Amino acid sequence: MSRSHKRTDALSAASEPAADTQEELAPITAMMSSRLMVLANLLKRGAILRYKRLAGLSSVEFGLVASLGRRPPMSVVRLAEAVGMDKGQISRALAELVSRKLVARAVNPRDNREVLVSLTRAGLAAHDAIVAGAQERNQRLLEQLDDDEVAMLLAHIDRLTRKAEKMLAVEKALG
Repeated sequence: MSRSHKRTDALSAASEPAADTQEELAPITAMMSSRLMVLANLLKRGAILRYKRLAGLSSVEFGLVASLGRRPPMSVVRLAEAVGMDKGQISRALAELVSRKLVARAVNPRDNREVLVSLTRAGLAAHDAIVAGAQERNQRLLEQLDDDEVAMLLAHIDRLTRKAEKMLAVEKALG
């Protein structure tokens, strides 16, 4: 049997529900990409609940705080690009973070048309809570794997990410 057939058979077997499962998975939900999305969504939902509890931040707010991090002040446009949202989408969250004194706004001394944002001391404390929480969650998630398995998993994720980036570029070019 060829390598590709073995891989297809292994993926099919891995995607079949256990004999004691009452419900059958729809074909698309058994695919690896769907499973990764489910995992990512579960991790995101857990993170949102944790950061709301620890720092009182919404999902958009914790994304902004995490992206600002311990970096020099950045423009609102650059921040929007970093979080993958449009400038208008983040303006309300930034206004809330400014009102809560977690983010400071300043005019760029090199270009007075541009606003720079950065974390305040309180914002840095929220950022550090986010990082500590993320490290703890990451450790708990991976504790069932040994060092070699973690290294292999991360290498595979990196390979799959590079392939997905290429696939996205093709889709963008087509349409």
